[in-house]
Amino acid sequence: MSILGSKKQEDKAENAFPGKIAVMGGGSWATALAKILLTNCKNIIWYMRRPDRIEDFRRLRHNPAYLSDVEFDIDRIYFTADINEACTIADTLLMVMPSPYLKSHLAKIAVDISEKYIVSAVKGIVPDENQIISDYMVDRYGIDPDRMLVISGPCHAEEVALDRQSFLTVACRKMRNAEALAERMAGKRITTFTSRDVSGIEYASVLKNVYAIAAGIVHGLKNGDNYLAMLMSNSIREMDRFIDDACPGKRQICDSVYLGDLLVTSYSRFSRNHNFGAMIGNGYSVKAAMMEMEMVAEGYYGTKCMMEINQKYEVDMPILSAVYDVLYRRCSPQKTFRTLGEKFV
Repeated sequence: MSILGSKKQEDKAENAFPGKIAVMGGGSWATALAKILLTNCKNIIWYMRRPDRIEDFRRLRHNPAYLSDVEFDIDRIYFTADINEACTIADTLLMVMPSPYLKSHLAKIAVDISEKYIVSAVKGIVPDENQIISDYMVDRYGIDPDRMLVISGPCHAEEVALDRQSFLTVACRKMRNAEALAERMAGKRITTFTSRDVSGIEYASVLKNVYAIAAGIVHGLKNGDNYLAMLMSNSIREMDRFIDDACPGKRQICDSVYLGDLLVTSYSRFSRNHNFGAMIGNGYSVKAAMMEMEMVAEGYYGTKCMMEINQKYEVDMPILSAVYDVLYRRCSPQKTFRTLGEKFV
């Protein structure tokens, strides 16, 4: 029998959310989420844009480019390099592409996905559109907001690969959907939480990458732990101010999905945004740091998008502005962060 299912009882089960799940992307975060899903799902669909990577994956039984220590039961995965095939077969599309490339990937979709469930694990903004992923999917593809979900951490892909305890929050306006997906992703090493704060969590996911770059710059400049502690305490206040203005609602900013994700992204050696910032603090140019990075530092793009978005809200965001000055205006990191420190409260 095909892994896509053919028996009546399987078809009946798949009609309920989340049904057949397609992982859309081939990077480290996509690989980690696929590993998590296969704990409780009999099988998944996996879209990767490169057929050669799929062939290598089938032969090696692991992702040849990312988290190569994680072995998969290939018989439980339906691979495809055709995005329209994945969108046609699946009931739920788990988007895990880097935000700078999301729009170009989605532009290849020629089938109607308006009745699909969309789960965003993209921690960024849609470039040029300056929209969080949920807003873009609702506006561009006609997705019902009740069918739009987001996944956030604190959860590093590398720690999932190492079987370390990790934490996920699943958010949806319709709580029943958030609970159903959280149940599919929970396991011995994965603790899940649920929320209705879709937009707030998405903005937090973008901003924590910006603040992680700031933390990396501080590390590279050797400003010390005292400065870093003040940076983090001011970062969570800045995040709270913006989210409260952009999407007012009841939330506890100290919850793991906000503060916890900010801290792990800012401190961890696995954080590409922190490492990118550290190179800038160590004297690398932005271009040189980006060339040396093997993976996309989402915060670089998120910084510019958030500066443009904040023109509408006019929230006081000195840390965001400082990172923007260093990355896009080529201001001195030393002078910029010395001035920033004088604004801490």
